[in-house]
Amino acid sequence: MIAESTASASAIPGDVCGEILKQCRAILEDHRLNHVSRWKDAHPGQLAIGHMPIYAPRVLLEALDVLPVAVFGGGEEVDIIRGDSYFQSYICHIPRSTVELGLGGELSVLDGMLFPSICDVIRNLGGMWKLLFPEKYSAYVDLPQNFDPTIGGRFYAHELGKIAGELAQRGATPYEPDRLRAAMALENRRRRAIAQLDDLRRREPWRCPASEAYLLLRAGGSLPIEEHLDLLDRFIQAAPQRHARPRDNVRVVLVGAFCEQAPLELIRALEQAGCDIVDDDFQLGLRMIDGDLDLDAPDPLQALAMGFVEHGQATASRYIGDDVKGAALIEKVRQSSADGVIFAAASFCDPALLDQPMLERALHAAGIPQTSFKYAENTGQFQVIREQAGAFSDAVKLWGAAG
Repeated sequence: MIAESTASASAIPGDVCGEILKQCRAILEDHRLNHVSRWKDAHPGQLAIGHMPIYAPRVLLEALDVLPVAVFGGGEEVDIIRGDSYFQSYICHIPRSTVELGLGGELSVLDGMLFPSICDVIRNLGGMWKLLFPEKYSAYVDLPQNFDPTIGGRFYAHELGKIAGELAQRGATPYEPDRLRAAMALENRRRRAIAQLDDLRRREPWRCPASEAYLLLRAGGSLPIEEHLDLLDRFIQAAPQRHARPRDNVRVVLVGAFCEQAPLELIRALEQAGCDIVDDDFQLGLRMIDGDLDLDAPDPLQALAMGFVEHGQATASRYIGDDVKGAALIEKVRQSSADGVIFAAASFCDPALLDQPMLERALHAAGIPQTSFKYAENTGQFQVIREQAGAFSDAVKLWGAAG
């Protein structure tokens, strides 16, 4: 566990933000996960377990001395050749590029993979992984869609206990309630740090653009939580001192990138087109649960399960029960003082694209401007998207809700 940061803002030397972002960019580009290999060399016998880039029970893995590693696919740098032999061309890009990375040995440092129940494609990827890499640990994380504590809560706590037992059989530290409480306390600290980062983005987006917040959170997907907390704390201290000026940009909420991530250059293209992204669902795995996990509950495993059941964010891969579809998005727009919404979904992402018409209807009824486009993690359509976003930005400035 790291100590609380004590450096004062005035004592921060040089371009701290630039150095931190450079470190985060290196992690983003490290497709062979060399930084994970270095961690394993420094922690002999401990496991590194991958998971898809949405919610997974990372805090449980950390309590077992396991390093959780978010697997974001191949991005722009990986050509899909063998991966196309295992999945149809009319599904999203990320499962094919993940298989390509696996078959190419880039993920060989991982001791296993978790496949959360996002959609049918990821369910199939979990089955494919077991066939391709039978010697590796592989588990389908069946997230509850019934949010009754006595049903979904008990079910998910049982699933978490099952994963803990299976990993212990493969060399992880056996589950202990006190270790999980300590891991949950660290996770609460990280959530508060991310909330501070998000607050800075909303108040002064010119000091912390979405593209930088994206890098900071993405790096945390494969770092020990103590290291990620250190990066977040130092950036949050240094960012308010940066020499930056406000711009005449439109404030937008971006929706739809909760699993397959947009290329970093696409996010920058939106910013260059005059859009300040003041809220988004990038890196949803680290933001999925609102608020703190309950450290005082008698059973921390049940408390971890209830964090997801009772405080999980509304997203296309989560059943919302009796809640009104689109209400959570409208609340985000209002809380962030956004001028409009951009729907940015991965091509062929069924959950996002099936959700979008209902969200659009809710925004239209609320008089909130919107536009939409699709992308793939290796998309090259930055100019087209930049022009579309620029036209949306200009329309909102000129005509507001009528645009």
